[in-house]
Amino acid sequence: MKISDKIDLIRNNEATKDNVLYSFEYFPPLTDKGIEKLYDRIERMSSINPLWIDVTWRGGSTSQITLEMCQHAQMFTGLDVMMHLTCTNMTKADLDNALNKCQEYGVRNILALRGDPPKEGEELVNDCHLEYGVDLIKYIKENYGDYFCIGVAGYPETHLEATSPEDDLKYLKDKIDAGGDLIITQLFYDNEAFFEYESKCRDLGITVPIIPGLLPIVSYSGFQRMTTLCQTRVPKSISDRLEEVKHDDSKVKEFGVDLTVEMCQELMEKGVKFLHFYTLNLEKSVVDTVMKLGIMKKKKSLPWKKPSFKDRSEESVRPIFWANKPKSYIARTKDWDEFPNGRWGVSRSPAFGDMGEYPSMSKLYKKSTKQLKKLWGEEYNTEREIGNLIISYIKGNTKRLPWCEEKIQDETSTISEYIEKLNTNYLFTVNSQPKCNSVPSHDSVFGWGPDGGYVYQKEYIEFLIPKFLVEPLKTFLESYRNISYQGVNSSRDEFSNVASDSVNAVTWGVFPGQEVAQPTVVDHTAFYLWSEELFQHIKEEWIPLYEKESKTSEVLTSLHDNYYLVNIVDNDFVNGDLQEVIEKFISENLEAINSYEE
Repeated sequence: MKISDKIDLIRNNEATKDNVLYSFEYFPPLTDKGIEKLYDRIERMSSINPLWIDVTWRGGSTSQITLEMCQHAQMFTGLDVMMHLTCTNMTKADLDNALNKCQEYGVRNILALRGDPPKEGEELVNDCHLEYGVDLIKYIKENYGDYFCIGVAGYPETHLEATSPEDDLKYLKDKIDAGGDLIITQLFYDNEAFFEYESKCRDLGITVPIIPGLLPIVSYSGFQRMTTLCQTRVPKSISDRLEEVKHDDSKVKEFGVDLTVEMCQELMEKGVKFLHFYTLNLEKSVVDTVMKLGIMKKKKSLPWKKPSFKDRSEESVRPIFWANKPKSYIARTKDWDEFPNGRWGVSRSPAFGDMGEYPSMSKLYKKSTKQLKKLWGEEYNTEREIGNLIISYIKGNTKRLPWCEEKIQDETSTISEYIEKLNTNYLFTVNSQPKCNSVPSHDSVFGWGPDGGYVYQKEYIEFLIPKFLVEPLKTFLESYRNISYQGVNSSRDEFSNVASDSVNAVTWGVFPGQEVAQPTVVDHTAFYLWSEELFQHIKEEWIPLYEKESKTSEVLTSLHDNYYLVNIVDNDFVNGDLQEVIEKFISENLEAINSYEE
């Protein structure tokens, strides 16, 4: 979505017009390892709902990384992205390729910049005759109309190459008149410089948002280097305070957060409603600043993150099975002509694609055998030990599993002891959902959707269970008329007490003036597709890590060959207690469980 449109929607809504909005900037790392770490960081930081993120542009080979980062963020974090774009040392073909890729990826925001001029002795590569940022803005407008929201850079302390502050402001006005929609400023540490700059911009007739750029101090040397490079003015009161702690890195970071909070509070008191943070690809200082300011927004519009692609803008329903592996779901459904909206059964696409990945996913999960064995265990001597790995994941000590790419949801903490009990008794959990009944939509654990609503969940559990427990489980569940279940193994042997065309809503919400929303379902057909994917991960990603004749390979092969994937739903979301049911099943079969593998 265009940032300018988002701002208009927020400012024209009585409930949100006074909210302080914030955004984060990142730059493309130079290594795959750095990219992997940054994707994780962006995903974590996306949970506090920045209005957008922007990604810097260096040109050359790094430009492809910028484009991949933008695609990844749009597709997998649900964040809108503003991509930096420069016009120096860019051919027309390169420029058009970048802008066309943005359209393909759904990126609708560009920060139009001149870029660094060629160094002395370097030849200028520019066959589109664009010399300044204003030329790039005009080019985008002439060739792409109003498709993009265009941001421009502002300099409260005047651009280093400007002949005068007055000329610098005149040039800024030219960029806005050419089609700039908002201004993001260079970093500063003197709020008075920003206030004076903002006032002069308004006097010139510039009415677009002017967003202050803020960089929390994270190291003394980095601060000195950055302020020297940008020739940033530093008030003596700040430099004196920094000098007192410069030899203690932790105190420097603490001071950096406190200073940024002080600056933001003063900006907000003077009516500033937008804050842009230069993260330097770091997390803690920026997140701490936002938290201390009390402006953090953790509200989810849906229980899952919706990509910010136009093609998926109406998507509102998904099967629960990919809750912990949403990137796979997005990759498998990327070629759908339409996405389910309102009810899964009404408009679901006729087919899932094969398992696939985007370029960014290969970087994200490209790990060596050594790294994966360290992540998932060097060896297994019994099948029961598999449960220890899953418990480690539940506790947050293991980053991901072959079938889980997401961190555990907050709501799982309410049933963690129960989940651990299952995993110590050969019920190896894959997915779960506690029940909730009429919980306010603003609840910090279960809440999602607009304020003033109520959300509901049926209790759900999904696990791998050994073949010797399958018949006892089916017999045991027959006496519970409110429970529905399905099971299937890697050979496609299946059992179920639901119809083959059944769709069961397991999450829904009721909101003022809206139809009942049903964003998460259990779908009979989708479950079997998911089971194929899960068993494939075990067979092709996990087992090959170990020697063929090893005990570990034998244990994991048994997991693939001799276990069923089962999902169970308790349809009584008011008085049902699926946890009690499963614990009773374990208790009644404890002798068989304990004698297995002896």
